[in-house]
Amino acid sequence: MVRMQIAEWAVAVMERLGSIGAGLLVLIENLFPPIPSEVVLPLAGFAASRGDIDLLAAILCTTAGSVIGAAILYWLGRGIGLERVRAIAVRLPLVEGTDIDRTVDWFHRHGRKAVFFGRMVPLFRSFISIPAGVDRMPMLPFVLLTAAGSGIWNTVFIGAGYWLGESWHVVERYAGVFQWIVIVAVAAALAWWIVNRVRRRA
Repeated sequence: MVRMQIAEWAVAVMERLGSIGAGLLVLIENLFPPIPSEVVLPLAGFAASRGDIDLLAAILCTTAGSVIGAAILYWLGRGIGLERVRAIAVRLPLVEGTDIDRTVDWFHRHGRKAVFFGRMVPLFRSFISIPAGVDRMPMLPFVLLTAAGSGIWNTVFIGAGYWLGESWHVVERYAGVFQWIVIVAVAAALAWWIVNRVRRRA
């Protein structure tokens, strides 16, 4: 029901603002993940198939929206800074200072790949920008990697909506399965970490 309301609202925005409206929706989706790109992007493709908006313009505008939204979160992370993150994290149950150090070391080594591929993973798409800011990744590589990863993600989903036409909602169904796989994997990894940490402390 909620997703249907979001879809109706997204259609109204794109009807009023065209491709720029699609980009605006994706920008908002980056900042408020409950608005799913798996709905907005195929809808943009469907609108393009009907001739309501231009296909290339939709891809470019949504990618621009992704980059702007990611940049806002990047600067949020940069403003928070590593020391504040460390101070908050060590107060959490089971978390140690060395966990933060290992995470920072990992991001130093793999941060660019994390930003690029993270833009194509549900749940992580928005949040990967925050550790990039905390780690003070240089802005130019961050923007280029974000644009590349987002461009691939947006093109796939908009293209699928364009190709499927009125059956665009099929994309959301399969994307939902992928999202649940990610959620289960993250939950399993978190459970494994908690069990091992409790055993070690015991």
